[in-house]
Amino acid sequence: MKPWATRKLCLGLALTVLAAGAATGLGGCASVVVGAGATTGVALAQERAIGQAVDDTAILVEINHQLFQKSEILFRDVDVEVVEGRVLLTGNVKNPGDRVDVARLAWKAKGVREVLNELEINDQSSLRDFAKDVWITTQLKVKFLGDADISAINYSIDTLNGVVYLFGIAQSQAELDRATGHARNIKGVTKVVSHVILKTDPKRNS
Repeated sequence: MKPWATRKLCLGLALTVLAAGAATGLGGCASVVVGAGATTGVALAQERAIGQAVDDTAILVEINHQLFQKSEILFRDVDVEVVEGRVLLTGNVKNPGDRVDVARLAWKAKGVREVLNELEINDQSSLRDFAKDVWITTQLKVKFLGDADISAINYSIDTLNGVVYLFGIAQSQAELDRATGHARNIKGVTKVVSHVILKTDPKRNS
């Protein structure tokens, strides 16, 4: 199994154990548990409320657990992000049925308010494609962190086959425009898809 796939499996096991309130028996995965447990601490600096961040973590744990139970392949290939009950699904699946099944699993998690299904039906991605996507994501994170006009902690970034997906909460339209502009200016990016909402968006309180 490729190193990145192994790490994803390790994360899933860690999240499941964390949800059960135990962190023993994971061996090399222990550091992942610590990282998942640190979510609450990070949330203190985010736009979303601490209680909502905890709820989002519970949703993330549940969806990853369900994916792991259903299929190791789906769990490995699907990335899940959760912000204020909004779930973003990205990654590659082999057929339309898998795409629908993953969305259904996401909706089953308690507290889910919206599912944004950006899963692609593509079984041709290579390790080289994955490396390019990781490079793009890393470059964009560096740009966000280096821009004083962007609250980087409120954004999550995923890249799939050159398409950048932005997710989170923007302080203003101007900030979101800057974030989108940074993404478009990175070499190798073919498209930018934004599911970022503004801090003042009424749907945050609906």
